[in-house]
Amino acid sequence: MQDLLASALAPRSVAVIGASENIHKIGGRPIHYMQRHGFQGAIYPINPAREEIQGHRSYASLAALPEAPDLAVIALGGDRTVAAVEECAARGVKGAVVIASGFGETGPAGRELQDHMVARARAAGMRLYGPNTQGLANFGTGAIAGFSTMFIEVPPQDGPVSIVSQSGGMSSMVYGLLRGRGLGVRHVHATGNEADVTVAEMAWAVAHDPDVKLLLLYLENIARPDMLAAAAAYARERDLPIVAVKAGRTAGGQKAASSHTGALANEDRAVDAFLKHHGIWRVRDPHEQARAAQAYLKGWRPEGRRLVVISNSGASCVMGADAADDAGLTLAPLSEATQAAVASKLPGFATASNPIDVTAALLSNSGLFGDVLPAVAQDPAADLFFLNIPVAGAGYDVDRFARDAAAFEAATAKPVAVAAWQESVAAPFRAHGIATFPNEGEAIAVLAQVAGHTALMRAPRTAWPDLPDVQVPAGAQGFLNEVDSLDLLARHGVPTVPLRLCRTADEARAAFDAIGAPAVVKACSADVPHKSEHGLVALNVQTREQAAELFERFWAKMDAMGVQRDGVIVAATRKARREFMVGARMDPVFGPVVVVGDGGKYVEALKDCAVLLPPFSEPDVQAALRTLRIAPLLGGVRGEPPLDVQALSRIAVAAGRVIAGARGAIASLDLNPVMVGAAGEGAVVVDALVEVSKQ
Repeated sequence: MQDLLASALAPRSVAVIGASENIHKIGGRPIHYMQRHGFQGAIYPINPAREEIQGHRSYASLAALPEAPDLAVIALGGDRTVAAVEECAARGVKGAVVIASGFGETGPAGRELQDHMVARARAAGMRLYGPNTQGLANFGTGAIAGFSTMFIEVPPQDGPVSIVSQSGGMSSMVYGLLRGRGLGVRHVHATGNEADVTVAEMAWAVAHDPDVKLLLLYLENIARPDMLAAAAAYARERDLPIVAVKAGRTAGGQKAASSHTGALANEDRAVDAFLKHHGIWRVRDPHEQARAAQAYLKGWRPEGRRLVVISNSGASCVMGADAADDAGLTLAPLSEATQAAVASKLPGFATASNPIDVTAALLSNSGLFGDVLPAVAQDPAADLFFLNIPVAGAGYDVDRFARDAAAFEAATAKPVAVAAWQESVAAPFRAHGIATFPNEGEAIAVLAQVAGHTALMRAPRTAWPDLPDVQVPAGAQGFLNEVDSLDLLARHGVPTVPLRLCRTADEARAAFDAIGAPAVVKACSADVPHKSEHGLVALNVQTREQAAELFERFWAKMDAMGVQRDGVIVAATRKARREFMVGARMDPVFGPVVVVGDGGKYVEALKDCAVLLPPFSEPDVQAALRTLRIAPLLGGVRGEPPLDVQALSRIAVAAGRVIAGARGAIASLDLNPVMVGAAGEGAVVVDALVEVSKQ
């Protein structure tokens, strides 16, 4: 695969089918761009109506070429595109860029044509890029097999950033934003409908370019999660950050994505979990991608998330502290020695604790930033530095501020970001290579992003080398009943509530005698997965005769409902400090997915849950729990003890191992409620539902 993709990224020859003399037409742009940006290979325009195009001999057909080109750009419309793909496949072309739209994104008829092109390409060993694509561009080799107007509007410059996008418009937008910040861009590739080659495969290929230092992705679906996971793993090995925009976060966005590229957007929580699991940082839009690019290219890899705020304004110190809290950063607790060193550099009325207010004394002593920064740098609590300059101008030696900040950053390799809304102040900092932003929110958000992404890329990877052999009962279909569901989980290490399955009133009496009061009595039927909705659950059962009476009532009601009567459960009552839920399902794209969160009867309404992708560890579960709205309750509040999150985490890991170990035989698990006690008291599953996969 890699060799075939290399034929598109660094082809020795390119044919343009539908070539034009006019550089502002789709068939003229690739030729113009390749000539302008130093492509060293052969360029073969194909247009039977012309003998020469843009200084190159024009050929009547692909068959007339002196060789089979590595890459063909098909700049034709309608049925002519399909015929051109067939001709390329027959001629031995290694890759074809299909620019035309009107295929899979339009509906079944277009999908059929698209599938036909892919089948012909694959039969011949040819890769297909698109259709409905803006094309490919590698400014390292000059191979520009695309037509983006942005390459005229904003002149290209080779550099360490690469863009791979399903959308041509988004690839051009990110390119323009980066170039507007003075950053060079090497790869700009749009995969369009992804009939064959996907963003994941292009990301894999681009990640192997040793000169690429930052990889930006735009996704509307994730068609090859296995390949994207492999690309991310390789990127982590070589310390290459990947930052992604995944559109289709909402129902409206998912519908738009389907009409745009023919993609079906993946469920958003699962997408979040997948990207996080593989060390890919997700942002909301291309502006956020471009905003943080310079910080990544500086090679910042902070050890932690502790921030030092320095300003010449007390109010800006306060706002910096607020922005840090919003971004999830903590103010570094400076040591007494550090504060003393800082105080020795400042006037007596200045603030030496963090945030550090150097005051208006900066006007008379332009060396204060240069004095304070080194004094703080030695403090082990200082990971990140933020300079907030709300006002400066006449009388201020702003260039010295910038020189001192740059010297500090170079000497310590500590991340430094500046907020300066005045262009006259911001310009000197930018000129000295300092990451500079118009406000504290953007500056601190970038520091937080790089710190968070560094931790994500460095996080240890969990392995599950010995999955259990999980077998569902022979012949099972639909849902297992509650007893079989709990039994399956218990066999694989999940703590479950003591219970007995009864088929007579006398068995219910005996079960109550063994379990004791108060007990829970429930109907058990694989046909009734949600028993409480039918009045088939009774709590706080106090006597054996009450248990027998409930048996008779539930048995008769199941008969009246016409459902399978597997029995009646008599179970022990288990109380909890808090009810949680653990769920798992087989996602059609990502495979096993586990959900953990607040439980009970309102779980579907409140949706306070987090998603994890196996394999994961108990600490991973605990980190996910800390993202919930109920997270403050985990440690105990208002005199309540902390909850046993370790026991809950063990259950979540066990559930993940069960669904992974079932190897597709289980469609979903629903453990709700999971009764969690105070720390050390454990957790137990009191109700569970296992859904068997359809055969």
